[in-house]
Amino acid sequence: MDIVKSIKEFYLNSKRVINVSYKPTNDVFKRTLKIVVIGILIIGAMGYIISTLIGFVLP
Repeated sequence: MDIVKSIKEFYLNSKRVINVSYKPTNDVFKRTLKIVVIGILIIGAMGYIISTLIGFVLP
């Protein structure tokens, strides 16, 4: 009956997380979106620069 116990624990933990979570306001959502987009752009630019440098060094 270990499976039943683990399912019950999962349910209780999930219920706890849902109770603690909240819907973000528009300001919080926009700020988070800006941070994520800036992070993606920075990582993409770094990848492009590294790819270009490797293309020049190793023809």
